[in-house]
Parts: sequence; structure tokens; C-alpha cells
Amino acid sequence: MRKKIIIGSRGSKLALLYAKKAKEAIMQNTSLSNEEIVIKSITTIGDQVKDERISEIGGKGLFSSNIEKELQEKSIDIAVHALKDLPTIETNGLMTDSFLKRNDSKEILISREKKKLKELNIKSIVGTSSYRREFQIKKLRPDLDCKIIRGNVDTRIKKLNEGHYDAIILSLAGVKYLQLENEITEIFSTEEIIPSAGQGIIALQCRENDLEIISLLKKINHDETYKRAHAERNILKVLEGDCETAIGAHSIIDGDNIIVEAELFSLDGSKRFYEKKNVRIEKFREIGKEIGQILKTKSNNSYKR
Repeated sequence: MRKKIIIGSRGSKLALLYAKKAKEAIMQNTSLSNEEIVIKSITTIGDQVKDERISEIGGKGLFSSNIEKELQEKSIDIAVHALKDLPTIETNGLMTDSFLKRNDSKEILISREKKKLKELNIKSIVGTSSYRREFQIKKLRPDLDCKIIRGNVDTRIKKLNEGHYDAIILSLAGVKYLQLENEITEIFSTEEIIPSAGQGIIALQCRENDLEIISLLKKINHDETYKRAHAERNILKVLEGDCETAIGAHSIIDGDNIIVEAELFSLDGSKRFYEKKNVRIEKFREIGKEIGQILKTKSNNSYKR
């Protein structure tokens, strides 16, 4: 075993908490000590550009490419990512096949006047950074205005309190990690708002030829999360989903079965395509591909630019 293992992570408060969680999992499942595992903070392009949609400045890879580069150059041994921020196509020479136990995947609303979504005034401004959330909100409340919001969770809450927005949509997992639950106005069920594929999952990436690290990551991989991650991500792979593609995908494991549902919106959000399937758990990879193909056929590629 090498003398030190270096974990690479984005430098945001939330991302560093994810990295700490990965470090703790490694320590619990190996003989490595606190001093033998180092967390390295890496600035990504996505962290530097804060006023445009991710899709307009290069897509999901903006949050991962700098970290992956350090992994390829052997400056770090493990990369920690929020799975929903990772492009669906794996970077050459790297592998993402280990996941920590999934956090809550739901979406939440934080509003200035503590109003729930149905109580917001007509023309209220809701801050969101994704087309998926925008179209989902418009489906529930067509009379609201969605406006882009970027930055970390603290920054978004600050912008809300300064009056730039009437409400914002965030993921519950991040808000919980930052212990900001008291800010939450409303928690949406996954039936009301289907989250992003892999939302709430911390993914661990390494070099595909680094057998020592692959063996270590297998020890901390959470099997149920692994199956759900692959089911949901396979939908994206079939649809070739990127930041401009408005896709929600979510799965649950119920006994020996896995239940997967997904929705896909046309480019302008006017059309919604939905599919849900329940299969034996061993079909977790196939079910994602099948649902992706059904949505692709139903939509007739109307989700692509």
C-alpha cells in the first residue's frame, strides 16, 4: 500500500464534506489512519463561472474535468464527485464504479416568505440552474417565472434573502449536509418532482489500471446505491443526456425488485414523456437502457438541439 492516498475534490464547502465522508468510509474499512489519507481541494471551471447556465459554458464536465486531469496525471489517487455532475461518458483511462450510500434524493423549496410552491404569488421568481427543474416547476405552476441561479448553496440562499428571487429549488442532500434544514420551506416527493439521475449519490473515481485503489474502493462501495446509480445513469447514456437535456430519473429497491421511473421534456418544455417499470433487481442495468430507449422513441428526438 502506498504511503499516502490523496483524495481530490472540488473546493466548495459541500464538496469537501463529501470528500470527508469518503475518507471516513476508507478509514472504517481499512487499516489506513487519518494522516495517511489527504484531501486535496481542486478549483473547477464550473466554480469559476457563476452567472451562466452550465449548458451554455460547456456542460457537466466543468465540475469534473480539472479533477479528472489530476487523476490522470497521478496527482491524486481518488476523485470524489456528486454523481449528478459527472458526464455520462467515462473519461478515457478512468473508472467510476464505487458509490457511498445514497443520501436523500428529493428536491426542496426555500422561499423568502416561507410560502410553499402552490402559495407563491403569480409571477414570483424561482431560481434554478437547470432546464429540468424549470420545466418541472412550470408543470406545477405555469404562472411562475424561472430565472437562472448559480453558485454554491450558501450563495444561492444569500441571493434569495437579498431579494433577487422569491424562491429557489435545491437538492435536499446538499442542504442536509450543510445543516441548513431550518431554511427549508417545502420538501417535494419524488412523485411531485423527479430528481436528476444519481442525485444524492457520492461517486468515487480512480484510474482503471490502479488495482490497489480499485480493491480499496470495492470495500466501501454500497451495493444498493451501486445498482440504483447504474439503472438511472443508463437512461442518460441511451438518451446521450447532457446539461441541456431535461431528464429526471429515480429508482427505488423494493425487496427483490427495482422500480425505475423517468421523465423527459422536449427542448422548450412543452411536451413531457414519462415511463415507469418494475423488474427483478438483477436486471438493474438493462432496465435503465430499456426506459431510455422507450423515452427516445416516444419523444422522437424532440429533446435534442
